Amino acid sequence: MVRASEQEQDSYRSRLFNFKWRNNDNNTGKHAKSLSVETDLDEAATPGSPEVDQPLTIIHPNKGPSLSRSAANEAALAAAQAREKQLLADIENMKERFSKLLLGEDNSGGGKGVSSALALSNAITNLAASVFGEQRRLEPMPAERRARWRKEIDWLLSVTDYVVEFAPSQQKNKDGTNMEIMTTRQRTDLHMNIPALRKLDAMLIDCLENFKDQSEFSYVAKDSSDADKRNDDKWWIPTVKVPPDGLSDGSRRFLQYQKDCVNQVLKAAMAINAQVLFEMEIPESYIDSLPKNGRASLGDQMYKNITVDLFDPDQFLSTMDMTSEHKIVDLKNRIEASIVIWKRKMVQKDTKSTAPWASGVSLEKREVFEERAETILLILKQRYPGISQSSLDISKIQFNIDVGQAVLESYSRILESLAYTVLSRIDDVLQADRAVNNRSSSVESEEVTFVGNMTLSDFMGWDFDQAGNNAELDSKKDTSDDFLVKEKLSVVTTKKTSYLETLGGVKSPTARH
Repeated sequence: MVRASEQEQDSYRSRLFNFKWRNNDNNTGKHAKSLSVETDLDEAATPGSPEVDQPLTIIHPNKGPSLSRSAANEAALAAAQAREKQLLADIENMKERFSKLLLGEDNSGGGKGVSSALALSNAITNLAASVFGEQRRLEPMPAERRARWRKEIDWLLSVTDYVVEFAPSQQKNKDGTNMEIMTTRQRTDLHMNIPALRKLDAMLIDCLENFKDQSEFSYVAKDSSDADKRNDDKWWIPTVKVPPDGLSDGSRRFLQYQKDCVNQVLKAAMAINAQVLFEMEIPESYIDSLPKNGRASLGDQMYKNITVDLFDPDQFLSTMDMTSEHKIVDLKNRIEASIVIWKRKMVQKDTKSTAPWASGVSLEKREVFEERAETILLILKQRYPGISQSSLDISKIQFNIDVGQAVLESYSRILESLAYTVLSRIDDVLQADRAVNNRSSSVESEEVTFVGNMTLSDFMGWDFDQAGNNAELDSKKDTSDDFLVKEKLSVVTTKKTSYLETLGGVKSPTARH
């Protein structure tokens, strides 16, 4: 029994050391390589046994199959290393960004930096300038710049996740009773406006992506002749080149649709920006710099034109000198200063004659004057969309200490600027198309003809006897062009628009960004 057990163990060892490795690929036609090692620990085995007759084959390692990783594994490893390297670079970049925010842009650490709100506002503004500053054509953003914008704006907006307010809530105890407690949630204005601004941001990026496959218009190269370059005040903007017969109808409809979409984005961004600026407190330094009354701020002649009984804002602006941007900004600053003065006078409690805000004008008249001044400001924004920020807006942004308002104001301002830039580039293409086809003059003549020659019967399709009306039609045909233009203007100006409709036509000033 013992000998039988020993023979069984020897047989088991023999089978354990007898192995065969094969690697045969029939599909690729590679050479088959095998390693066969056969041995027997039983020295008493007969010479004619099959185990002894089979040769011992050992293949040299250099001539054997490759034991290195496959190409797919090496590519995956390289991609993982690249991601890790990019992650480390992003972490270092994030450290640098938030260190500057904590230091208030004062790298010396001496405590002379700006407030956290202003530092964050400047960071968002500078990021937008570096990303969108070269967007001078209707074309998609490069993937690298788009990824950088998404990543870094998320870093800066993450601060708003921790701007919270207390809100009452109900908590159920273990014994079944309810107890009212105070919990924290994101501040209401941030909770409403940050997602809206993110949506507007995505819409603008998608609008630029829609021009990826367009081929009907192009831009003149920088090294082209001077004859092909712009000669207006936007000489740095590339000149649009359209086909000799103009754009197709489909391209015009596409451009108009994109223009309408961007215009809606512009309206929303402007509304948020205007609301945030309105809610910001007026700094004391700005109030201290104001004159004592509205007459001193506006000047005698301007004050007289605003305070007349029959006020016409268009007539008021026609008397102003607005030949340069500096003069327009100065007019805007004067009017805003007078509005602040009149508002303070309406809420002023002390009405003594010795008070610096006292005067002989009633509160009702001050309210009327303030409404007239705000109307003038609105018209200035409509007529001159490229004017810079006023002194009041700059002062509010500079001395604001609310981080949430700073983020909302700067984010909405850069989206407003980007939307206006895209609108301007679309207008450049449409203007080049109109210049090629000379459609602007024909459209204008058709509009004048419509007002001067068509009657109500013609417009409604009524078929009356025109014999009695020939004399009237002939008299209208003989009417001078000036009268027809005046008639056309009177029809347009009689339409009453709401405040929101009027605000919708205001374009974003480019110089303020």
